[in-house]
Amino acid sequence: MSRVPLQQQQSCGSWELKERLGTGGFGNVTRWQNKDTEEQIAIKQCRQELSERNRERWCLEIQIMKRLDHVNVVAAREVPEGLQSSLRINDLPLLAMEYCQGGDLRKYLNLLENCCGMREGSILILLRDISSALTYLHKKRIIHRDLKPENIVLQQGEKRLIHKIIDLGYAKELDQNSLCTSFVGTLQYLAPELLERQKYTVTVDYWSFGTLVFECITGFRPFLPTWQPVPWHSKLKLKQDHDIVVYEDLTGEVRFSKHLPQPNNLNTLLLGRLESWLQLMLRWSPQERGKADPQTTSSDCFSQLETILELKLVHVLNMVSAKIFTYSVSANESVADLQQRIGSDTNIPPANQELLLEAGLALEPQGEAGQCIDGRRTDLPLVFLFDRSSCTYEPQFTPRTMPENIQTDPKHVLSYSPLRRTWGQAWDTIRTLKEDWQRLQQGQKAALMSLLRHNSSLSKQKNEMVSMNQRLTAKLDFFSTSLHIDMDKYQEQRATGIGREGDRAGRGDDAPPDRHCGPPETTVEETRSINASNQFHTGS
Repeated sequence: MSRVPLQQQQSCGSWELKERLGTGGFGNVTRWQNKDTEEQIAIKQCRQELSERNRERWCLEIQIMKRLDHVNVVAAREVPEGLQSSLRINDLPLLAMEYCQGGDLRKYLNLLENCCGMREGSILILLRDISSALTYLHKKRIIHRDLKPENIVLQQGEKRLIHKIIDLGYAKELDQNSLCTSFVGTLQYLAPELLERQKYTVTVDYWSFGTLVFECITGFRPFLPTWQPVPWHSKLKLKQDHDIVVYEDLTGEVRFSKHLPQPNNLNTLLLGRLESWLQLMLRWSPQERGKADPQTTSSDCFSQLETILELKLVHVLNMVSAKIFTYSVSANESVADLQQRIGSDTNIPPANQELLLEAGLALEPQGEAGQCIDGRRTDLPLVFLFDRSSCTYEPQFTPRTMPENIQTDPKHVLSYSPLRRTWGQAWDTIRTLKEDWQRLQQGQKAALMSLLRHNSSLSKQKNEMVSMNQRLTAKLDFFSTSLHIDMDKYQEQRATGIGREGDRAGRGDDAPPDRHCGPPETTVEETRSINASNQFHTGS
């Protein structure tokens, strides 16, 4: 939805008109703000005379909106008192909705950073939000029929952006077992059966959803986006069930492929899973579209998508090769189990693997592999892999493969490829090279922090060892001194005699015996020496 500032401010009571948010087939959408409470709402009002059929469609949209209640479907609001009568045209009611300040998805896709597709985390959030909204609508037996980036708006939540479906003007309520035949929606996202004016069901939303997701992943629509409807339809009928992209190569030849084209921002594991999912969503046959393959455990496309969204992914950056390996880990999987898988991919034995988190914390083999996952982040949290057996790191980096448009003569490229895509791929290539360098720098920072942490631990152990050495040295010096004193006394007693026998001989045999026959008397210094020696040997 393009935002067009109004030329003149208008107000109605406490409500003030701020801007025009967009223009649809029959109406304008404007933003109003309450001057007292600062509450903001979006008002959709008819701007022209409508046929009886379109009047019914206008009123049906308001009826549908008022009875829907889902976080990923824009909520209807009560029209403020006074606005209904002052803005009403042709006796058609107004539709008041919650205001989403993030703009629409088209505006987000047009950002420079998304020229070759959105980031992986943003794609996963989009998939979760829109699949939840479509599941809700289909359970309410409502087909949207006009799902496209312009009809998805972004609202900033407490933790992340929330995607909401808007504009149910083309929505169709299904009767029991009913099929629709009216031709509606935006051409580029329409399912083939709508173009052929055939009967259709909810699977038309599958095609639109798949087309939208493909564009979010790659930055462009999957099927000859610049072609006119008639040749587009005739060429597209030739695609097989597994084909998810039809494009013109640099020679002007039309080619079909079952793989997501590069460049994109998905990891290898998600890339394969989402290719299989898109093959379900973009099947030509309405009866087969969305049905899971018999060999899978998922019953339909939404069950298969839920399985993909529930994956617990660990991203490991090999600091030698600069390659990122992605693993899906289970709740009870240990780091040791993860190391075995890493070893088979990198030829680095688990014993030589050092896995570091961004803060420099080392993962212990007995820990849980799930501790590497940070569910609060939408970017790519990495685990850095170092080889303990290598003392020096020699770079073994393989240069990124340049997009075909970048490698070819620009004059030749511009003849068959839109300038925006070629320019976007060049910009994206520079950005990814910069990000590669930043990740390697981040890994070196984690290694430095780990070394600092080890250094702190070693310093503490060193201080403890120095203190213990000083205590032992003091005890040894004390023991040596005590031993010297004992030896001096012993030598002195050997020279002068030991015990009472010599004294008795000097007094004669008739001398009266002593009153007690104990050990020879010792001096105070001898007593201290003996006590000190005993204390040393007993460890006190």
